[in-house]
Amino acid sequence: MVFDPRTIGEPVYKALTRLREPYEQLWHNAEKDEQKKTYYNHLKEQKSQAVELYTYLSTWGLLRLRAEEIALDKRKLGEPKKQLSPEEKANKKNQQGKREVLQEYFGCLETLSDEKNITLDNLKNLDSDKYLGLMGLGLSIAQEFSFWANVVYHDISGDD
Repeated sequence: MVFDPRTIGEPVYKALTRLREPYEQLWHNAEKDEQKKTYYNHLKEQKSQAVELYTYLSTWGLLRLRAEEIALDKRKLGEPKKQLSPEEKANKKNQQGKREVLQEYFGCLETLSDEKNITLDNLKNLDSDKYLGLMGLGLSIAQEFSFWANVVYHDISGDD
């Protein structure tokens, strides 16, 4: 089998593009400056998380990254998942943009690896060779997220 670097880059680019699209439309269609700022900040949050993935992952590992995603879920224990519209997600002040990026990241990791349903329990129960292999692939995917975030969110700056 020949390795093609597009194998990792393509799903990451598609994931980030898919994440950005609804908020970009809301941002450009917003009539009030306050709304524009809300949607812009959501995009900024997405970009920031995508760029920081590699550093977080290399410092803390997959187990902690998965736990971080769970920590960003602000539902009450036992509360069912509710499908929120992009407007509702952007208006929630709970780092929803970061959580969206982490969900896409783990989706890409599951797509590109043999591991499906990468939960905390499954990560804890992997043997060390499988965990380290998944970690290596995860780092490569995180590098792609960082690169493609700067392309997909080229007009979003952290300084604004």
